[in-house]
Amino acid sequence: MTVTFYKWTIDRYHDAIDAGLFDEEAVELLQGELVIMPPEREAHACYSSDAAEYLRQLLGNRASIRETKPVTFPHNSEPVPDIAIVKPPLRAYLHHHPYPADIFWLIEYSHTTLAKDLGKKKQIYAAAGIKEYWVSDLKNSRLKVFRDEIQGEYQTELTLIDGTISPLSFPGVAIAVRKLFS
Repeated sequence: MTVTFYKWTIDRYHDAIDAGLFDEEAVELLQGELVIMPPEREAHACYSSDAAEYLRQLLGNRASIRETKPVTFPHNSEPVPDIAIVKPPLRAYLHHHPYPADIFWLIEYSHTTLAKDLGKKKQIYAAAGIKEYWVSDLKNSRLKVFRDEIQGEYQTELTLIDGTISPLSFPGVAIAVRKLFS
């Protein structure tokens, strides 16, 4: 017996959302598969909200910050990163979610989802051409930074526990690493 799985397209996924199919469940679309998003615990919600506010202060009107909102990628993926730093203005996304060309970098906050965020999501983000991807590892109090995407693979991986980092899109902005997870 052969098992065949249904692969969702972005259009069908949007039709299902419009029909209210997922009103009771938080899901994201990853490579045509529906993935249930676990509920946020307190630390995750607190640190990601604090980081979004911190980034708004640092970046001002140079970027817009979207918290737990979808982004639309090719290959039938519409992930929901914890923080997306995108080109302003936010009204540009009134009729579509940000596409890869609209995104400066993405941040995920991980405790129970660390394997997914360092595995499948990292692959999806790199394949979409996202220049920079950060994972705030709450379990180990560290920041994982992935950069220099070439042909769907990140060439540089950094692990930071202290100091500052400047995003590739904003080299003059110094972000205190600890402010992202403590």
